[in-house]
Amino acid sequence: MMKKTLLFLIAIGILSCLNACGGGTSSSSGGVPSGPATYTFSVLYTFTGVPDGSAPRSDLILDQSGNLYGTTRNGGVSDFGTVFKLDTSGHEAVLHSFATGEGAAPFGGLVRDSAGNLYGTTFGGGDAGYGTVYKLDSTGKLTVLHSFETGPLDGGQPLAGLVMDAAGNLYGTASFGGADGGGVVFKVDGAGEETVMHDFAEDPAGFFPSSSLILDAAGNLYGTNVYGGGALCECGAVFKVDPSGNDTKLYAFVGKASSDGPYGPDADTPLAGVVRDKAGTLYGTTVYGGSADMGTVYRVESDGTELAFHSFTGDDGEWPEGSLVLDAAGYLYGTTAVGGTAGGGGTVFVLDPAGKLTVLHSFNGQDGWNPLYAVVRDKAGNIYGTTTFGGSGNCGCGTVFKLTRQ
Repeated sequence: MMKKTLLFLIAIGILSCLNACGGGTSSSSGGVPSGPATYTFSVLYTFTGVPDGSAPRSDLILDQSGNLYGTTRNGGVSDFGTVFKLDTSGHEAVLHSFATGEGAAPFGGLVRDSAGNLYGTTFGGGDAGYGTVYKLDSTGKLTVLHSFETGPLDGGQPLAGLVMDAAGNLYGTASFGGADGGGVVFKVDGAGEETVMHDFAEDPAGFFPSSSLILDAAGNLYGTNVYGGGALCECGAVFKVDPSGNDTKLYAFVGKASSDGPYGPDADTPLAGVVRDKAGTLYGTTVYGGSADMGTVYRVESDGTELAFHSFTGDDGEWPEGSLVLDAAGYLYGTTAVGGTAGGGGTVFVLDPAGKLTVLHSFNGQDGWNPLYAVVRDKAGNIYGTTTFGGSGNCGCGTVFKLTRQ
């Protein structure tokens, strides 16, 4: 229970530091170099707090020109967080600083439509203080599409970003709210109307969804719940929600202590979402579980068979909180919040299709600390991501980093 409480504090950002002082059916993309490579690490940008933001906790997205877009949990004019853009030369521009009534603490990443509009969520703020879904147009004008009310008929406090379908509908998870307060899957249509697609009240698929969803060609949504699932340890589950809002528990984690399966200790506590390959296999990370109880990379086959694909042991990282990126050759890229060989500031890693892990970078604080979220790859195969803390500045407000493919 103590480690679950610690995880919750990490998830909502109460802890300021750790050990010191993170749509389509998959995340692969055609034409991007894949497979084994070497990389050179560099810091593209170090945040300073005001006015540019601090504590970036979201995934980054790329446009066709190679510009990066993301959010910071804090900083900006009112210290409610920002939406930022970083160009290819490392120049940062604040696209929006959140103000009273617009939302606060944008933990989730962004999704961008063909017109250049950005969509995201905030954990707090809005009309009732339980977070928002917002749209930021190309001129910098922000519109609140929905303010969460929590309670039995609505979700509240979303920790994750959104996924968009071809019709422009937005889908996401709210970590709280619903009939039993266990969170919901919601939809916001093109007119800004929000509906609860699925309520995790007394659900065998678990509760407390904290990750973004992915969407397949048939309109099914896939994600994870941090807790519940029906196993003795209530270690979380992987779920599917169909277009009608019906959910299916694809796999319930049983954790290190209670596992007696053929692959050794199982995974535990999936804070991140999943990616999906062409065969329908899902891949993700858990914060705990595995042989050292330091987290895993797992996979769930289409028939529900699960494998703790890699168990972290410390030097290769610990506590992976972010989702994975899958390339065309089956290599998985991700981050761990702590661990590594440079002082415990976390790692960036790649896992080959056979399950062999290579650490691409270990963070030491000056180059960033706590990469909590997923990385993104550009057309040349270069890798980009954020660290929530650290950097060369005095405030330790986090960084954007790049691993250049050689």
